[in-house]
Amino acid sequence: MRKKIAIIMTFMSLASLVLTGCHGRKGMEPFVIPEEFDEAAAYNITFWAKNDTNKTQTDIYKKAIADFNKLYPNIHVDLRLYTDYGKIYNDVITNISTGTTPNVCITYPDHIATYMTGDNTVVSLDELMNDQNFGFGGDKLAYDGPTKDEIVPEFLEECEIGDDHYALPYMRSTEACYINKTLVEKLGYDVPDVLTWDYVWEVSEKAMEKDEEGNFKVNGQKVLIPFIYKSTDNMMIQMLKQKNAPYSTSEGEIGIFNDTTRDLLYTVAKHAETGAFSTFKISSYPGNFLNAGQCIFAIDSTAGATWMGSHAPLSDIHESKKVEFETAVRPVPQFDTSNISMISQGPSICIFNKEDAGEVLASWLFAQYMLTDEVQMAYSETEGYVPVTTKARNNPEYIDYLNREGEDHSSHYEVKIQAAKLLLANSENTFVTPVFNGSASLRDASGQMIEEVTKARRRKITVDDAFIDKLYGNMRSLYRLDSATAAGRDASDKELGKLPSASRNLLIILLILWITIIIYITVSKQQRLNK
Repeated sequence: MRKKIAIIMTFMSLASLVLTGCHGRKGMEPFVIPEEFDEAAAYNITFWAKNDTNKTQTDIYKKAIADFNKLYPNIHVDLRLYTDYGKIYNDVITNISTGTTPNVCITYPDHIATYMTGDNTVVSLDELMNDQNFGFGGDKLAYDGPTKDEIVPEFLEECEIGDDHYALPYMRSTEACYINKTLVEKLGYDVPDVLTWDYVWEVSEKAMEKDEEGNFKVNGQKVLIPFIYKSTDNMMIQMLKQKNAPYSTSEGEIGIFNDTTRDLLYTVAKHAETGAFSTFKISSYPGNFLNAGQCIFAIDSTAGATWMGSHAPLSDIHESKKVEFETAVRPVPQFDTSNISMISQGPSICIFNKEDAGEVLASWLFAQYMLTDEVQMAYSETEGYVPVTTKARNNPEYIDYLNREGEDHSSHYEVKIQAAKLLLANSENTFVTPVFNGSASLRDASGQMIEEVTKARRRKITVDDAFIDKLYGNMRSLYRLDSATAAGRDASDKELGKLPSASRNLLIILLILWITIIIYITVSKQQRLNK
């Protein structure tokens, strides 16, 4: 028996040595900018990007990579396309544990905050931005990129996490309300320059009137959902912002479970009950209903403008189902029309740390290249995005593009350019939510609450204080928002994140070994007693 125990203890000692070595690792060393870029060394970098099955966007990525490679023949960029930001996020999280993250990734600050749970996983960009040689407007750049002052300051600030920048803004959008102006006027209303929530609710309820045959009077069809919101997380966040009500703080304090949120949920439930309001998750894409004359107010990203309207170039419904109508594009509804507040969204670019500083610098050179005028203008013209640099916005070619609004139903599609102009005119009215490890979960919870009350009323379930109290509890539990602040939880998560997965596995092995030893000794002792 002693021999067997000795063998087990020897194995445990070896495991402990391995564990100590693993646990001693504190992540990667901070990135230090090389004094020179080694143009003789070959660098292969990976670029993970999102594409909405829009071939034009794919071609822009490919052209940017090809043009960049002409400037830097020793840097080869491998493009990997995703159809969903969530899939990029999940793959990055998985690859962090194996040390196989991409070099450059299109993402959101909420996601980056989670990527940063590992030490120096994501590169802080401040020193790179300001570097005389390779920073914004650097002396040794092979292309004419923007200076720091030529990046829209509101967009650059969105890429700050704590005191440092961990991303570059790549393209920006906001949300817009796409309106069937023809049906609104048929109901006896005019479309104001800025919508109010009361106006949208009133017109939506008016549209619910039916004739004797059960058709909706306003469109003569059996189907009508007057108001459909695609991203209910944005809906709740913007409502709270406009009400100046708590949502969260940058320290991770959760404030969303308040009386203002409760009142907003009651309002949503009221209009969901009549059928005047629904969501993308419940009813499907708002643009499809809008283009079929079955929706009056369709709220979606300005980046979705090419799917909206009678002549939308990317419409998903059959031509036979489309109806002819005039489309109006307006900011999202407001509680105070004199103080417009709308969310800023759109992809940013982050860079992951690697052992080879030259590889990181190569990644930075490519990421910064994506801010050049040619790339910025080309991508923004695919949908209702706007460039993140004043350099591109003031480029005569871009100004000419905007001035050709409505010239055709493709490159100069009227609704698409109107959506871009909406954001250009309101950049100073945009906002972003605080970013911390856990902010993505809070965002999910904010939208889920609207989804839940909407589903409940459609199923004739009563929405009262007891329902909302239970809903608050469920959201706290499901999204781990069950404490007064997420900061403490996030801090502990970050500490756990420092421990490599191999170390965590070895801890489990050690626990199993100890249990095995205890069982072995107990069984052996019992056997001796039975003899």
